[in-house]
Amino acid sequence: MSRHSLTFPCGSLSLAGTLDTAPGTTGLLIVSGGNEVRAGAFGGQAALAARIAAAGFPVFRFDRRGVGDSEGENRGFRHSAKDLSAALDAFRAIAPQVACVVGFGNCDAASALMLTRGAGCDALVLSNPWTIEEDDAGATPPPAAIRARYAEKLANPREIMRLASGGVNLGKLARGLVQALRPSPPPSSLAQAMAAGLAGFPGAVRILLATADRTAQVFEQAWDKGDPRIRRCEGGTHAYVAPEHRAWLEAQLLEILRA
Repeated sequence: MSRHSLTFPCGSLSLAGTLDTAPGTTGLLIVSGGNEVRAGAFGGQAALAARIAAAGFPVFRFDRRGVGDSEGENRGFRHSAKDLSAALDAFRAIAPQVACVVGFGNCDAASALMLTRGAGCDALVLSNPWTIEEDDAGATPPPAAIRARYAEKLANPREIMRLASGGVNLGKLARGLVQALRPSPPPSSLAQAMAAGLAGFPGAVRILLATADRTAQVFEQAWDKGDPRIRRCEGGTHAYVAPEHRAWLEAQLLEILRA
């Protein structure tokens, strides 16, 4: 297996991409979230791509317009449809044996795939989709996230000891409990648009939620908790940094790549 860096067109602009080669006829298109370059947080995406390729599946990663080594203006995930389409075309051109492409995105990369009805991919793995409106990004966490945080604390013997020994600010605790008991807000317009986009996607879908991640908690609040496509990584954080959580994510991807 080897890694090749390349450029490909998106209209009149040039975008940067990376292909991890493998002989498989099913490939993985990794869409980077936020304003991350294709290496991903702490190189996690690059390492993941290498492991997936070693298992026999080619992997294509790229920087959208205005991010990393790619030209153009960064207009955010809501305006990345052309980037996704161009990356998919480039992947199919450079790895012509690939007959099926699984699109994978974490955070707003998952949102972008949902908004674009899969962007031409054959199957989707959507991790911790971002459903928070821009104006609400710095607001108080929603009741579901606060309840999850308190449930985690109550399961921790150290936190119980802190409470019993007076090490907890009771005023702050009371304010938090009041916030936790508030009714959940209605789904954001972004969440509704994502649901509509995903409803128009005909392929297989898997939704991955890291239970310790606020973004995942907010998403689940706006989504059908009984959706059979959901898989939960217990205790997992947003970027799956713990070894056991990285292994869980890799296993989920390989399972759908092999399906």
